[in-house]
Amino acid sequence: MTTVPNQYGFGALFDLDGVIIDSETLYTGFWNDIEAEFPTGIPDYAIAIKGRTLESIMEEYPTEEIRREITRRLMEFQASMRFTPLPGAVEMLEALAAAGIPSALVTSSDAVKMQRLFDMMPRLRGLFLTVIDGSMVTHSKPHPEGYCRAAREIGMEPERCVVFEDSLQGLAAGRASGATVVGLATTYPVSRVEPLSDVVISSWQELPLERLVELMS
Repeated sequence: MTTVPNQYGFGALFDLDGVIIDSETLYTGFWNDIEAEFPTGIPDYAIAIKGRTLESIMEEYPTEEIRREITRRLMEFQASMRFTPLPGAVEMLEALAAAGIPSALVTSSDAVKMQRLFDMMPRLRGLFLTVIDGSMVTHSKPHPEGYCRAAREIGMEPERCVVFEDSLQGLAAGRASGATVVGLATTYPVSRVEPLSDVVISSWQELPLERLVELMS
């Protein structure tokens, strides 16, 4: 991780799926199949659960047997995933590191998935000062616990951080933390993201570092 002084006085907190890696379409397909076989009755289920930890999602199922089977299928599914970064995401992380702006990853994903991600994309881990995964929090998004903890671990107050999120649960968590929220319209349309965001972008190309510094000034 960079040791360049942070001359701008803010930190950056990133969600993973739909923000750094292009995986939300794959997950939507997986959870749609699960809902068809083990119906919860929740409207737009695959979309509604985005941003929640697996432990939180499992609360929707009535028996331990069903929960174990869904977890097994998810682990098998994730073990075969190929992680593809969203265009411009890694470049943004590299620009932040070069400017001395500390970054943290705050994800509902588990430690096994994170290890596989970093094995496949080793340079990614070095761009984060800390990683908060789903096993490290008591409360799932939309609770702000993960973002508040990440802010502390990079030595910043949440109010001096910018959160990058795509899910409604995650956007609500970012807002509740007190951070400035940049919503990515990669999972939901702009109309759904906008009410929970200070700025909305459809791609990383729309947010050069200079604009981000301006936003946080």
